[in-house]
Amino acid sequence: MPLLPASLTEPLWVEFAALIGSDRPEFDPTHPWGCHRRRIPDRVVFDHVLAALVHGSGYERVATAGCSDRTIRRRLDQWAEAGIGEQVLRTTLAGYDQMIGLDLDDLSVDGSITKSPGGGEVAGRSPVDRGKQGTKRSVACDNQGIPLHLVAARANDHDSPLLEPTLVGIVDMIGPLPQHRGVHGEDLFPTVHLDRGYDSGKTRDLLEILGFEGEIAVKGVPAPIQAGRRWPVERTHSWLNGYGKLRRFTDQRKVIVEFYLHLAAALTVIRRLINQARSLHRWPTRPTTRRLR
Repeated sequence: MPLLPASLTEPLWVEFAALIGSDRPEFDPTHPWGCHRRRIPDRVVFDHVLAALVHGSGYERVATAGCSDRTIRRRLDQWAEAGIGEQVLRTTLAGYDQMIGLDLDDLSVDGSITKSPGGGEVAGRSPVDRGKQGTKRSVACDNQGIPLHLVAARANDHDSPLLEPTLVGIVDMIGPLPQHRGVHGEDLFPTVHLDRGYDSGKTRDLLEILGFEGEIAVKGVPAPIQAGRRWPVERTHSWLNGYGKLRRFTDQRKVIVEFYLHLAAALTVIRRLINQARSLHRWPTRPTTRRLR
């Protein structure tokens, strides 16, 4: 049984392959004897990386006779250093915006803490897991829960300082955010919905500088009364937690952690694109079921 349906992996691999290129020869031409071990195809390594992402297992466990754990690590380092994960997410967001359309009038941002037992550059003492090592991801999404940008940090980092890099990264991903007209013809900026952890004057000043309206829950008021439009980002975190690697990071380098975050976000965008396009478009190879596992 495949890890993910082909309707998800094939479009992702097409964009992935276009970014990494496929002009490298099978044998190294600089080898002094004119021969060398065959290079493992990128598609084989890509499938093993997806297995690590879905299951969250160590590379020794997902390795096979045709692709060792060291090969996975070397190729993963190359792709992460080249920023392939971020570029893939940017491409999938552009496709979603063209075919479905991003709902950018209301944005929501929040953080989520997961386990990171091996420590590393983005691991810290978790305040919600008895002081164990953990990693926090700060996610910004549109009004439908489409992840626009992700930032990795230590579990003991507060959400408020992560707001600026999270919001600034949206422009790098999709370009300048559009303004819209109000009922009286005034220019309205996108509204960012935040929980009470961001309730401070510093946050409001930052939103004003970046050109956002703020809808922030007030401290001391019960959450259900002022839930607002924060639920899309909570649902996005739930989607991302479906990937084992994001629930329990074993990689210690920040660049690798962010590569997996962007890869999982790209799969989430493709999944939502297929589900929403079913009622808008028709194509011969569309999935026969609405639930893409």
